[in-house]
Amino acid sequence: MFSGTLPFQNSQSPYIALAPMEGLMDGHFRELLTAVGGIDHCVTEFIRITKQVYPQRVFKRFSPELAYRGEQCGKTRAGTPVHVQLLGSDPQLMAENAAKVAAMGAPAIDLNFGCPAKTVNKSQGGAVLLQWPQLIHDITAAVRQAVPSHIPVSAKMRLGFKDKSLALENADALASAGIQWLTVHARTKTEGYKPPAYWEWISRIKDRLSIPVLANGEIWTADNAQQCMQQSGSDILMIGRGLVATPDLGLRIKAQHAGSDYQPQGWQQHLQLFRQLADDIQHLNDKQLTDRLKQWLHYFTMQSLEISAVFQQVKRERDKEQFFAKLDQAIIEVEKNPPRREDFKQYQHSGF
Repeated sequence: MFSGTLPFQNSQSPYIALAPMEGLMDGHFRELLTAVGGIDHCVTEFIRITKQVYPQRVFKRFSPELAYRGEQCGKTRAGTPVHVQLLGSDPQLMAENAAKVAAMGAPAIDLNFGCPAKTVNKSQGGAVLLQWPQLIHDITAAVRQAVPSHIPVSAKMRLGFKDKSLALENADALASAGIQWLTVHARTKTEGYKPPAYWEWISRIKDRLSIPVLANGEIWTADNAQQCMQQSGSDILMIGRGLVATPDLGLRIKAQHAGSDYQPQGWQQHLQLFRQLADDIQHLNDKQLTDRLKQWLHYFTMQSLEISAVFQQVKRERDKEQFFAKLDQAIIEVEKNPPRREDFKQYQHSGF
């Protein structure tokens, strides 16, 4: 029997969680985005559990927040809790690793049954497990039994692997295993990240369960968030790519929902955050660093014509010094001569 407190139990609506994004949402990124505000908790990139119980250093690599002491343990410097996500198919190993990271101070344990990556699915992890409701129940029940009763255990799922035929059965299987909440990405594995997200299916799942259900998928703007809440019936949202593209999206959503005034961040402020990330990852080699920075710039282009113009000037640069030289020059040019929308082929989001 769960004896703890749910993170959204006494929070204001809407509650916004920062989604795990493999290869992107690391400790550096969490620090930057939670410092902006509007995020109520984060989830780490998944830790793949295969053949062993990992030493503490592995968990700290994925969640450096576990190295903080006292009340700060398991939180970003902004005070935002960071839940640790595990991925795997062996109930005993998942349970043993969950118990270990819980003892290290993880505020909550999340289980990944939603990753659509082929390499992950081939090794029996992520969304492929949605083909076997009994197995995901057994994994989840083993983890819930191994983790102290005051620490929440949650799960994230998609609507299915090939289709949605087992969506409700999978949700029932996870809820009956004792989780404290369920996050639903409103697409199947085969649908990947291609719009739309089927938020109405979250409502169907929410109506069946007695636990909170978090809505996830295709939330890029405050208007999207309002539509998602209306169609899903949930005011607890998980957002990933939308917060990468618009770091203050959480603040925008909460302000619009409350009917309060809010001045959104501009593209120059987004590039200030970008510079902070660049400073944080100077230990990477030139290609790694420029690839990582161009990844974020690419997301920014979805919301900013100015950053689209900047991105065009640096997108092929792999040398660090040349990258920053071209970046600085491009920013100067954009400030002097703001781009016109008709000068650019507008980026059309089609999932990536």
